[in-house]
Amino acid sequence: MSEKRAILVIEDEHAISNFICRALSSNDYKPIAATSGKEGLSLFFSHSPDLILLDLGLPDMDGLEVLSQLSDLPRETPVIIISARDRESEKVKALDMGADDYVVKPFGVSELLARIRTTLRRADRLKVSQGIQRSVYQVKDLTIDIAKHQVTQAGELIHFTQNEFKILELLAIHAGKVLTYDFILEHVWGPYGSNNSNQILRVNMANIRRKLKENPSEPRYIHTELGIGYRMLED
Repeated sequence: MSEKRAILVIEDEHAISNFICRALSSNDYKPIAATSGKEGLSLFFSHSPDLILLDLGLPDMDGLEVLSQLSDLPRETPVIIISARDRESEKVKALDMGADDYVVKPFGVSELLARIRTTLRRADRLKVSQGIQRSVYQVKDLTIDIAKHQVTQAGELIHFTQNEFKILELLAIHAGKVLTYDFILEHVWGPYGSNNSNQILRVNMANIRRKLKENPSEPRYIHTELGIGYRMLED
């Protein structure tokens, strides 16, 4: 029998913490509860959890400060923000600081568990591929071959410009994770890319979707997180 995956829940509201912990226990996870930022950091070092659920409104320190301290550590542990703060600026800031996902309260058990499964799968893939440069990503009938610099859809070769391919490559490598506009701009257009308007990214994304014959209102490969960025479906 495999060992249960440990999930650290840093949440000061006892009712919500108990609700989350019961849901985790019922789905074969091992919850570890903390009610403050300092306690959460202490339990992180003593228990080495597989994933962290982090509330931003903690009594002793802001959740973003906890996230900052976790992001500075050499050992990467995925973090999902759970917060009542639903402003786009808050989401963008948390994601840019290293959070893997952002769930707004109130949320359903099914949604939270789905986000946890996706994040853990992505973290497991990264661990397996450390030191190995993966070159091919498959999303439904879309294949992105990084080594060959080729994209095929249902076996048909599709031509993309250099920047369009860079965007697809970046989304594929981080499949399942929301990438903010600034993150994509910086990685595709360089360290000063985030100084550009999002318009250049939107134009490139519109061209990508046109070539993939993808309807933005019913996306098959790339989802738009309004005001935040883009997320490619998991391969």
